[in-house]
This record gives sequence, structure tokens and C-alpha cells, in this order.
Amino acid sequence: MNTPNYDFDLFVIGGGSGGVRAARIASQLGARVAITEEYQYGGTCVIRGCVPKKLMVYASHFSETFEDAKGFGWSFGEMTFDWKKLIQGKNQEIARLSSIYEQNLLAANVSTFKSHATVVDGHTVALDGPEPKSITAKYILLATGGHPNLPQIAGIEFAISSNEVFYLTSQPKHIVIVGAGYIALEFAGIFNGLGTKVTIIHRGQDILGPGFDRGLRTHIKEEMITKGIEFKFSCELSRIEQNDSGGYSVHLQYDQGALHEIDQILMATGRSPNVRNLIDGSLGICLTHQGAIHVDPYGKSSVDSIYAVGDVSSRVALTPVAIREGNAVAQTLFGQGPMAVDLSQVPSAVFTQPPIGTVGLTEEEALKQYKTVDVYEAHFKPLKSAISGRHEKVFMKLIAEVGTQKILGAHMIGEEAPEIIQAIAIALKMGATKQDFDATIAVHPTVAEEFVTMKTAVRKTL
Repeated sequence: MNTPNYDFDLFVIGGGSGGVRAARIASQLGARVAITEEYQYGGTCVIRGCVPKKLMVYASHFSETFEDAKGFGWSFGEMTFDWKKLIQGKNQEIARLSSIYEQNLLAANVSTFKSHATVVDGHTVALDGPEPKSITAKYILLATGGHPNLPQIAGIEFAISSNEVFYLTSQPKHIVIVGAGYIALEFAGIFNGLGTKVTIIHRGQDILGPGFDRGLRTHIKEEMITKGIEFKFSCELSRIEQNDSGGYSVHLQYDQGALHEIDQILMATGRSPNVRNLIDGSLGICLTHQGAIHVDPYGKSSVDSIYAVGDVSSRVALTPVAIREGNAVAQTLFGQGPMAVDLSQVPSAVFTQPPIGTVGLTEEEALKQYKTVDVYEAHFKPLKSAISGRHEKVFMKLIAEVGTQKILGAHMIGEEAPEIIQAIAIALKMGATKQDFDATIAVHPTVAEEFVTMKTAVRKTL
């Protein structure tokens, strides 16, 4: 296994979920492994993404929970919310998780560095810092993740991205969120639940994008509007100005007016792979038109000794996928031989309020691949709302191929949708049919039982 011509068998750039998994597994397989992370071990998901976001989602749920409790006989005194306490608790948990990531690397006998790295050639990495150094490796793995996109408009320095939003020292009274993807909608729900006025500005007319089922997109938009979130569609920012009061004014293009006395502007206008200053241009690594590193099914780039996993690569930008990819690269290079990650039926969630769970094809995608499909759909108020008085409705949808009745996609909006869709994903992965769902006895009373009691297709789409 040892390669005396190189300092290491594998050098990993990026200490997020994918890079750390690859480093640990490769070391356990006998390789000499090193990893560098210039910021904090844990990556986007742990430090400034999934985990802190979910903690803030939990915090924002309590306003509705307390309100719902009144319908069930509970009464409270005046409720207050302490933003600083939430951020302090979140920071402590993130520090704990980051420390575990680093400890696990050391326990796996992985050499760790805290430095920015640039790939000089197929086997050499240059580390920055007070004591720059060059390190050689038989293989190099790029796992640098992605970064938020910021539009080049006047006053953009007054805006924040999803990186900074987790570290605000005070809760904004009114926040403008630019964009209508999953990041924008999740933070809209968080701030709205915590009592902040939320305005979403979006250049298009729809939300989330074509990767999500159209019926699902329509339903979540209606639910968010019902909760008091304001949408301004077909609008684009032209500039941001700071007012004498310390607040901001957001000006829209084409004389569409302005919003004044805004406390924060969150730019949620997409993310791009972290490739800047990562690779020497002479290497000739192929990038996609989105700027991601193009890789084959085994994670290998156009340079044989360089691999990539996670958001910097040209595959699915989800943490569980990056973890699988990291493991697969380690096994390919040092273990049982070539291993590819099966990216079919990958479930995902959007932690909007109410949350979204989805797996498989959308109705629109299914129609492109199959001649006809049966669509099963339900909209209903859950039992919990009967007494609480909440008007929130659940949305559930199954898409089946006509003939085989194989389930092609499942989509849900409602409390615990992400938890439910994880189990549904197992069924789809196993090739379940509508008959399999119909033959399954329901757990009653639950919301999930609707997935096995929708007997009649609401439409057959040609």
C-alpha cells in the first residue's frame, strides 16, 4: 500500500462530510492520508448549512406550537424569545460537532492541516500560510464544497449570505430575502416563525424550480402566503442603500419601487462550486458549464490522479450523497476496487414550514420518460388541526407508471414529511408498485397512512 515516492497515498482538500469520510475510510484501509481544511472541520452542512439551519427551524416552530396548544386547553403567560440565547446554543453545538470531526480524523490516524491548498499538478499540493509547503500524494481528492452567489449590484456589501445569517447578533424586525430556492424558503420560514416580517423578492413567477413537482410548488407557496410571508414576483434588485437610521432601502429594477427600513437583506441566489484558486489552470481539469469539476461514476476527474466529491463535483449536491461518494472513492482507490454511487431514488427534504419531502420523479419528469402515468393526490387538514384551529393542509402525491404500476415518485408537504419520505424512499428503491402500497395496512390515525389509502387516481396523464 505504501508509496515511498510520495508523502501520502491520498491528500484530501476540504474537511466537510465527503472529504472527512474519504480520509477516514482510506486510512482504515491502510493508506497514508492527510487532509486540510482552511476554516473549520465539518464543512457547509455542519458549520453553516444543514445542522445550524435545522436548529433554527426547531426554534421557529415553537411560536405555532404554543398557539396550537391553546386549542388543546393549555394557557400561558406572555411568551418571549431570546435571539442571543438561540445563537449561543447553536454555536456551542456546532463547535462540539466540529471538534468531533477533527477528533475522528486523528483517531483514524489521518494527518490534519489548517490551510488553504492549491493543486499544482497531478500529485502536488501547495499549502498557504505562515509556513508554506508543498506536499505530494499519489492521489488528490477535492472536497471543497460550494459558496453562495452574490449578484454584482450597487450596495451588495450591505447584504448577507447564508454564511453570515447564522451569526447575526440581533434578530431583524424586517428581512428581505432575495431568491426563491430552498435556502430562501427555509430561512423565510425560520424568520417568520420567530416573529420577523419577511419579504421574498424573486425575478421569476414560480418557486423552488423544475426539480420539484409543480403541484408541490404551488401548495407550499400558498401555505407560506397564508402564514404571512410576502412574495414579490417578477422583481429584481437594482441597488441597496443604507439609510441614516442604520436600516436599508432595497430598490427594484424597471421603476418597480423600493422597500425601506429593512434590517437585513439575505441573498439566497444560488450556490457555486469552490474551484477558485483551487487548481492550477495548466492542469486542464474539465469543468461543467456550472463550474463544477466533471467526474466519472467513480469520482475521477479528467486528470487520472485527481478525484472530486460533494458540491464541488458534477453530481447531486446533498450531504448524504457526498458521504457515499467519499466512501466510494476510498474503496475504489484502496479497497475492494471500483465502486460507484447509485444516484437513483435519492430522497431530499426542504425544511420549509410546513416541510417538504420528495423522492423519485416529478409528474413533469415522469411524463417525459413514460407514455402515461397515474397520479394519486390528496389535500387534507390533519387531525391535529381539528382542535388547534390551524388551517394548514397536507399535500401528498404518488406517481405510478400505467401498466406495471411501479411507483415513480412520491411527494409530500406536511408535518414530519421529511421523516415519512425516508421510509417511502426505501420502498421506491426496492421497486414497489401501487399494489404494494395498497396491500399495506395503514397505521391509524396518522398522516402517513394516506400513502397506502389513496386508491383512485385523480388523473391519468398522457
